[in-house]
Amino acid sequence: MSNSSSTDQRQSKLAPYWFLLPALTVLGAAVFYPVLQALFWSVMQFDPIADTTQWIGLKNFQKLAKDPVFWQALRNTLLYLLCVVPLLASLPLGLAILVNQRLRGIQWFRVAYYTPVVISMVVAGFAWKWLYAGEGLFNQILMAIGFKQLNWLTSPDIALFAVMAVTIWKGLGYYMVVYLAGLQAIPQDLYEAAAIDGSDGLRQHLDITVPLMQPYILLVAVISAISATKVFEEIFIMTRGGPLNASKTLVYYSYEQAFESISADGFSYGCTIGLVMFLLILLLSIIRLGVQQLTGEQNSGIQ
Repeated sequence: MSNSSSTDQRQSKLAPYWFLLPALTVLGAAVFYPVLQALFWSVMQFDPIADTTQWIGLKNFQKLAKDPVFWQALRNTLLYLLCVVPLLASLPLGLAILVNQRLRGIQWFRVAYYTPVVISMVVAGFAWKWLYAGEGLFNQILMAIGFKQLNWLTSPDIALFAVMAVTIWKGLGYYMVVYLAGLQAIPQDLYEAAAIDGSDGLRQHLDITVPLMQPYILLVAVISAISATKVFEEIFIMTRGGPLNASKTLVYYSYEQAFESISADGFSYGCTIGLVMFLLILLLSIIRLGVQQLTGEQNSGIQ
């Protein structure tokens, strides 16, 4: 009996790990193995023409530390995060509150706001590139109201922000649906009780909606931060990292070095940049976990 009970205890302890095994297998194949491959190629020099591989140690990391384009790409990536994430964490919440109203035909407004999500980024990129053109719609509007036209995609000062607008426009509908699911889970009785206490309009949402939506806001902030760190299609289609590297991010610079560079160490150097990007995303995840733990402790302290 004792052997049978001990066997059952071991099996019960191992049961959760058996359930986690499929997910760990997928993560290992899709995440951890590529990271190990990037780490391997970052210390090697691969020549695709001669098909030779040579150990170079930390030379790629030394080159990275002295590469001004890398540091500019890193600054652009961080600026992208600082500008895009707050807007994608707040604007969709306002949209979700609007389309959560019980009005006739509100479903059509939800579909309209969600439409950009289902449009291919390639199609969206070319469409916005036309809107930003010298004779495009945006410049036509500016000239119609008395302003001079802007070089949206060819000016180093505004090119990156023009690309950010596309990312925000594309993500509004997606994150709106995430918030909408959270809003519909909030009991209507809370709003009715708040109205009796004199809380109405914007104040009602500040008192009830925002505090109860904090887990969703944190989720959207994390997802949008990771997406903004990996932004590629918009830049590839609209600016190719220009002008003067003003819109070049880490992902695009990694791709450029790995697949468009003619140097012998281009592929390994691109892997090194990709490894740095992985560490940046890992840091964002650790910060998110810290904020989530701190928020949970504060909420438990309040209760």
